[in-house]
Amino acid sequence: MTPMKEDYLKIIFELGGANKMISNKKIAISLNVAAGSVTEMVNKMLTENFVTHKPYSGVKLTDKGVEYAEELVRKHRLWEVFLNRELKFDLQDVHKEAEKLEHVTSDEMIDHLDDYLGNPIKCPHGGVIPSREGDYLEEDHIGLDDAQVGHVYEVARFIDNYDFLNYLGEVDLHIGDQIEILDHDAFEGAVKMRKTADNSVITVGYKASHYIFVK
Repeated sequence: MTPMKEDYLKIIFELGGANKMISNKKIAISLNVAAGSVTEMVNKMLTENFVTHKPYSGVKLTDKGVEYAEELVRKHRLWEVFLNRELKFDLQDVHKEAEKLEHVTSDEMIDHLDDYLGNPIKCPHGGVIPSREGDYLEEDHIGLDDAQVGHVYEVARFIDNYDFLNYLGEVDLHIGDQIEILDHDAFEGAVKMRKTADNSVITVGYKASHYIFVK
């Protein structure tokens, strides 16, 4: 399987595609690729039985797709924990290094790494880490772009994109922050929010709002 196809499987899983339909638009935004590229890759994955497709709704992982994605995600996120916690890599740098390591890691080695780290259940970006048995805690997160004005949420997870994580450092938003949604800009799609801890008001752009998940 090509690294690009693996990236698609991982992002569909990360967006909740093990249990619900994920739109091609969300996949395109999350991977920063053109809509036509998503359509082409989805068609390939359909023929290989990694996903199912429903017109105007998107794609969902098949059992085969879920199994493959869980293995990829487990290796990737355990290496992210190791790099961040043990080697003190900055949050925005762990993804690209974990991408390299996951492809050369045997099942036996990843089990030992899992035990060494104390069997963590989440990566530094807040994503779940499947156990060696394939178990993990399902959480009901929504994208910040779908958060409702006037409601208070907790920042739960980020998509681990290098440029986006650098951007987060500039706006000072972190996992665990409590935020109140103040406004969705009708034209640009930016989201304005207030951090309840210090009442500071921050705004994130339309694209960035698709990379942030809240509960």
